[in-house]
Amino acid sequence: MFIQTEATPNPATLKFIPGRPVLPGDTRDIRSAEDAACSPLAQRLFEIDGISGVFYGSDFIAVTKDDGEWQHLKPAILGAIMEHFMSGAPLFAGDGADTGEADEEFFDEADAPTVATIKELIETRVRPAVASDGGDIIFQGYRDGVVFLHMRGACSGCPSSTATLKHGIENLLRHFVPDVQEVRPI
Repeated sequence: MFIQTEATPNPATLKFIPGRPVLPGDTRDIRSAEDAACSPLAQRLFEIDGISGVFYGSDFIAVTKDDGEWQHLKPAILGAIMEHFMSGAPLFAGDGADTGEADEEFFDEADAPTVATIKELIETRVRPAVASDGGDIIFQGYRDGVVFLHMRGACSGCPSSTATLKHGIENLLRHFVPDVQEVRPI
């Protein structure tokens, strides 16, 4: 098994690509060892000193560090990922994959057509771009011209995230949806 690694715009996050599906059609952001209890692979990764986050994408795993250098952490991470996939163990134990972690969406029912357009733009134009950088952005709500987004994986805590939100996503949404005035992270 050959696992590729890619840098992300967030220097604290490295993307690991095992060459096989990880979590097809979904994402999962695990930000603590306690939350990792649902995933044997995440548990193993959090056992490595300095790991502060694990994000599963459709075909990658983004690992975030809070301490240490990648040159020292990378071999242990690669070993844990390789052993997990070679063992054939499931990504989640029991029904761990079914536990939703996103807050409930909020918006006024009168804004439903606007929200539908915003969600479609995020799904087709934004999410594929940020997934290539090891993250994900999820629509959370819309109120008074402000779009609220939840940033996950490499996007969470990334120094470039403000620029991505303001200059990328906000400009895109304002172009296609004139009612949008601002985009804010949650």
